[in-house]
Amino acid sequence: MNVIIIGPAFPYRGGIADTNHSLCRSFNKLGHQCELVTFTMQYPNFLFPGTNQYSEDEAPRDLQIKRKVSSLNPISWLRAAHYINKKSPDLVILRYWIPFMAPALGSIAKLINCRTKVLAMCDNAIPHEKRLGDQALTNYLMSKCEGFITLSSHVKDELKAFTNKEILSLFHPINTDLGAVISREEAREKLSLEENGNYILFFGLVRAYKGLDILLSALSEVIKKDRSIKLIIAGEFYEDREKYDQLIITLGLIENVIIHDHFIPSAEIPSYFCAADILAQTYHTASQSGVTQIAYHFNLPLLVSDVGGLTEMVPHNRVGYVSPLDPQKISENLLDYFSSSKKEEFVSNLKHDKEKYTWSALVNMVISKFAGK
Repeated sequence: MNVIIIGPAFPYRGGIADTNHSLCRSFNKLGHQCELVTFTMQYPNFLFPGTNQYSEDEAPRDLQIKRKVSSLNPISWLRAAHYINKKSPDLVILRYWIPFMAPALGSIAKLINCRTKVLAMCDNAIPHEKRLGDQALTNYLMSKCEGFITLSSHVKDELKAFTNKEILSLFHPINTDLGAVISREEAREKLSLEENGNYILFFGLVRAYKGLDILLSALSEVIKKDRSIKLIIAGEFYEDREKYDQLIITLGLIENVIIHDHFIPSAEIPSYFCAADILAQTYHTASQSGVTQIAYHFNLPLLVSDVGGLTEMVPHNRVGYVSPLDPQKISENLLDYFSSSKKEEFVSNLKHDKEKYTWSALVNMVISKFAGK
């Protein structure tokens, strides 16, 4: 089968680009021919809240990546569709994660030959940060696709409000391209952390919906019982950092919070996940999260809030905790973890359960569901 994936890829950085690379590799490893079509311009600078959209990693040598699409230039959409039609793939997968991309992706889909099946892999149907026009844009994209793939049941349920077309609800596979597990001692030395400290990790871009404020409030309760527990915040702030700095001061957490305020490149990810004792995802809303899968890859137990699709990958008291979005309840779960011997059990279950969440399994399910239809 010949497959083209349209969406973020190198030289762009981030979790969606990384997972598109993994998806493409899996098609190729299973004997199919797959390439990536990505952006010449993804976000215009005035719409991008971070400092840099581009990866500092080396270009992946095992992938064919073509930069064809400008999110704001309709002529590029025509050219991208022309390129795809010349390739005459059996399957095109559009990676859809934000309504801003709907005009470009939907227009390309509209221009693709009817012999090619067009699917959308949807990370979100309803964005975390809603804007006027989101529903109309999503409706436009949905109307141009023949079917949909979701990485959680939660997103499938959201999609049902937009379409009655076929939806294949799967899981978010684990990205195994992030390096090997390293020892806790080595990881902590690299990050200049205390060898015998107790560390909670908050990882990824800092945005309001991710609930860092809730986690800080929970930490203020935790340290009333155990001042040895510290929080590592590792990721670039996509909103005003000052309000979090002020909250840290107000809650008396200056000695218990470590902030690494920058985008964490792939080469540094193992250090954070191998140095930490537990990952905390106290999100206000969530479809699913690629950060959860990183924790699985590095065998790091998790605490997640009871929202959206987060709980689908984190069964309570098996690989971590599912907590109400309440600082007191979160603090109780964290204290239970650090005062008990559950880590060994959680790690063992993570090692067992992650075997189910492979990219090759996802690819085979997609082909079984949609090939030849």
